[in-house]
Amino acid sequence: MNAPTNPKELELQTVEFKLDGKTIVSYEGETILKAAKRHGVDIPHLCFKDGYRPDGNCRACVVEINGERALAPSCCRSATPGMEVKANSERAVKSQKLVLEMLLSDMPDEGFKWVGDSKEEEQQNQHGELSTWAARMDVTVRPELKALRREKVASDISHPAMAVNLDACIQCNRCVRACREEQVNDVIGYAMRGGHSEIVFDLNDPMGDSTCVACGECVQACPTGALMPKGLIGSQTVDRKVDSVCPFCGVGCQITYNVKDEKIVSVEGRDGPANHNRLCVKGRFGMDYIHNPQRLTKPLIRKAGVPKDENAIQNPQDWSSVFREATWEEALEVAGGGLKKLKDKHGLKVLAGFGSAKGSNEEAYLFQKLVRTGFGSNNVDHCTRLCHASSVAALLEGVGSGAVSNQVNDVEHSSMIFLIGSNPTANHPVAATWFKNAAKRGAKIVLCDPRSTEISKHAWRTMQFKPDTDVAMLNAMIYTIIEEGLVDQDFIENRANNFEALKENIKGYSPEAMAPVCGIPAETLREVAREFATTKSAMVLWGMGVSQHVHGTDNARCLIALVSITGQIGKPGSGLHPLRGQNNVQGASDAGLIPMMFPNYQRVDNPAAHAWFEKFWDTPLDQKPGYTVVEIMHKITAPDSDPDKIRGMYVEGENPAMSDPDLNHARHALASLEHLVVQDIFMTETALLADVVLPASAWPEKVGTASNTDRMVQMGKKAINPPGDAKPDLWIIQQIAKRMGLNWNYQGPDDGVAEVYDEMRQAMHAAINGITWERLEKESSVTYPCLSAEDPGRPIVFNDKFDTKDGKVKLVPADIIPANERPDADYPFVLITGRQLEHWHTGSMTRRATVLDAIEPMATVSMNGEDMTQLGVSAGDVITVQSRRGEVGIHVRRDDGTPRGVIFIPFAYYEAAANLITNAALDPFGKIPEFKYCAVKLAKGGHAAPVMGYGTNDPKRQKVTSVS
Repeated sequence: MNAPTNPKELELQTVEFKLDGKTIVSYEGETILKAAKRHGVDIPHLCFKDGYRPDGNCRACVVEINGERALAPSCCRSATPGMEVKANSERAVKSQKLVLEMLLSDMPDEGFKWVGDSKEEEQQNQHGELSTWAARMDVTVRPELKALRREKVASDISHPAMAVNLDACIQCNRCVRACREEQVNDVIGYAMRGGHSEIVFDLNDPMGDSTCVACGECVQACPTGALMPKGLIGSQTVDRKVDSVCPFCGVGCQITYNVKDEKIVSVEGRDGPANHNRLCVKGRFGMDYIHNPQRLTKPLIRKAGVPKDENAIQNPQDWSSVFREATWEEALEVAGGGLKKLKDKHGLKVLAGFGSAKGSNEEAYLFQKLVRTGFGSNNVDHCTRLCHASSVAALLEGVGSGAVSNQVNDVEHSSMIFLIGSNPTANHPVAATWFKNAAKRGAKIVLCDPRSTEISKHAWRTMQFKPDTDVAMLNAMIYTIIEEGLVDQDFIENRANNFEALKENIKGYSPEAMAPVCGIPAETLREVAREFATTKSAMVLWGMGVSQHVHGTDNARCLIALVSITGQIGKPGSGLHPLRGQNNVQGASDAGLIPMMFPNYQRVDNPAAHAWFEKFWDTPLDQKPGYTVVEIMHKITAPDSDPDKIRGMYVEGENPAMSDPDLNHARHALASLEHLVVQDIFMTETALLADVVLPASAWPEKVGTASNTDRMVQMGKKAINPPGDAKPDLWIIQQIAKRMGLNWNYQGPDDGVAEVYDEMRQAMHAAINGITWERLEKESSVTYPCLSAEDPGRPIVFNDKFDTKDGKVKLVPADIIPANERPDADYPFVLITGRQLEHWHTGSMTRRATVLDAIEPMATVSMNGEDMTQLGVSAGDVITVQSRRGEVGIHVRRDDGTPRGVIFIPFAYYEAAANLITNAALDPFGKIPEFKYCAVKLAKGGHAAPVMGYGTNDPKRQKVTSVS
């Protein structure tokens, strides 16, 4: 893995050598180029990029070494004791300048990449780093060389996000290394030989027709503008650069916004601890959703006499017949006044709030505080209930903490990566690069999933088990480890409880007995179990394929048992990591945005915790856990005689009318509310059912912190102002609190965000006490637990004890519990839902991003080719998918990684909403719905709604492809 390292941390030996007559110190193995740069000497270079493997092919960085006949490339030559190096000798400089001149002579007259703060400077630097070095070295191209310029190469603009201008290519190989070695996507390569050699995509395809996943690593690597983001062709002069963190998945990549004319024109990857400059298509090319013309810019109030129709959710951008514009004062009075009126009339249990995992920690903390102290109940939840609630339930029960034990890129130290129920190349693309890097290094990836996904290409073993049989497969592995004496006895004796109960329970789960149940041969189950138990270090990472079942908690219990009995936890490269879905789902949960926990997972029915928060907030608090997302939907439709009937809701940045299971019921419930307040940046499907809609701020428009899947608290900074009259979410929450009778008075810039953070830090002192606001402003990212200002944070936890009362892991046996709804003669197929690379959550953001919508504009159902043949359909045809709750018409995509009898539908498309079909049955512990399994039937033909989009997609790119 090519993540940058700090030589001081590695305690390397030092080497003294002379550079241009001066003695300098190099670290053992450090290149001359890097050592020179550390000592203030810049040597020209083009094929070298920090963090990448040095290649030494451009020869712009050659230096003279005493005693050697040939000049040496400083980017891949290490210093040795006593070596005498001349970077500025006449011979070295002449060669450096000649290389730059020859490369510059082949450049087109007009470059794709102009860099500078003035027109004059742009002209000097029109070919990026090449022009920059030429200017610094005072290189001009002789007319004789210009006359020999190579034949012009046609540009390729077939890709929605990137332009290819190989006329400016110097074949430095950086794009190849970016694609094949950093991101490991294996799209870019060399073709032909000698003077005819060129960069190609796949089999010399146009970039837009290749297998490129648009991560943009190549455009970030290209030094000349041969590869460019389309949005930056021409002048790259920007007004300002703002450092922040990506607002999409839970990886938490650090980014830099480039702002021009009050618009974000491009995004660069930053050297953050989670991404080390890498980004995916969403982070690099998906940020223009904030400039979409459908942004809400005025408060809206439902027009008198316009009913709430759950059946009319078809075109969320056409809302003018439903709402009228209002002033902020009027809208807030109606919003807050309506909620308070219901509370005063019906009591403390009749209001509920859904917060957001897409906002900041400060917003999450303040929102849950509003519900508990202003509404008077614990009826507050967010999308963690729909993704990893069962994982958190099992982790709190087993290890005493709901967070990960090791960070994602700790797989650098893993000899085995056990990946289950996750499609990381689509859902956590940058995290997937660390897995692929580790595989190239020699680590063994084991992929366990009903679908064979892209990461299987890098897997040592792929266990494509039958849907709903996670416990059978995992118990068979646990059986093997116990039966064959592979248990870590020392770990069990000193650090685990309840092993004998686990051992007794496992007796009926031999691989031979479970093979026909889970579909994995017994010999494969045993082979993988042995390797897991005996390998030096094994990391288990899982996604919602594990958690979104009625037995999701049991699935996670099995994973906890697997790492515990083998001692594969509490050390580098070994541990448990549930990959978080949204950018701040970890932080929102930590901050208390869940109905049964105060901040930092202190139970609301724990007398000591309850008393502490009553004193801290100076308010009487409800002693009973509140209702969860799905339970709240049921409570809305409860009879009027039910004292806990939910009558009013405040929804901030969530979209339950798309994200909840059994949408017909969920939408009916939302439409039945007496008062619904929705705070969002777009007119979502949920907002269409509201009484008041409050226009909020997008992530780049505010200041705040977010906590990623690695337990890193990271600073997000404001790049631009919200559009029109839209307001920061933190301000809106405080305004609603004021109208609920709360006397909050947070002071300071950005609506008192630093003061809110400091209060949250006190409430979560056991985790983040050492992470002050000032420290975050300085360091950008700090890992918790971090208990003092001097504490660097702990990337690995459970080294010597767990967070349980006795410091030991609690092993909980699990038995097979079938899905709530099994296939039968009437509904013979299994539906699995999930995300895809280009779109995220319910699509309200990503489908309004120009590039993302252009790449994937159409809802599709993935099917095995043999099932398609049996049904008599081809790729692109329409089928009707029906469950006992609803149906959708949808276009078919062939995907032979999806097994026979199974279909997969992403849930981001409102015109083919997968959750119209899904089952609302709940896991009894995590209260999470069974999104990953329900019975459906398929019929050829039907009505597929037109590709609605949000006004950004290109009709010419509305195609359905096959996946081999």
